[in-house]
Amino acid sequence: MDELRKELATWGTELSTFHLPKWEELPELDLYMDQVLTLIDRYLSPVIQPEKHTLLTSSMVNNYVKLGLIPAPEKKRYSKRHVAFLVAITLLKQVLTIPEIKEGILFQGKAVGIREAYNLFCHEQELAIHIAGRQAQGESVAITQQEVPLEYIAVKAATYSFAAKLLAEKMIELETTYMKEGNFDEQR
Repeated sequence: MDELRKELATWGTELSTFHLPKWEELPELDLYMDQVLTLIDRYLSPVIQPEKHTLLTSSMVNNYVKLGLIPAPEKKRYSKRHVAFLVAITLLKQVLTIPEIKEGILFQGKAVGIREAYNLFCHEQELAIHIAGRQAQGESVAITQQEVPLEYIAVKAATYSFAAKLLAEKMIELETTYMKEGNFDEQR
């Protein structure tokens, strides 16, 4: 069990450096589809295992346009706004349905504006992932220390749900490996 604890703690330490680009850090230049897919992969592959969950494909992006989740590209090029939507959608779809994501994005966009909503989402998702990392390291962590404004409850809950799912998946992966290697006493 000590080896299992060490591996989980090491993974938790790796999560402490996870960063999502804020609005100001997203590319200023418009991008083609393959560039968008590569960028989303770079941003999210540390927390979404592509072998378990498809990150993003061109078909998905086209479907998001058809469903009205993101605006249509202009001359096959995607802007900073598109990339922001795709980062949020790709993470949120791990824990919410597409209609729930659409409603949440519409609400947050109207409540605080797209730029602020995206930055809030990134901040909350990073915080939740960092907390999951600290939990993986064996720390006792309080999830909230202050009252959450009503308009932010869904964002906080969704980001914590993703982080909790991430932690659960990692622990199950490590336990499975641990058992396959014969390191688990089934007599307990």
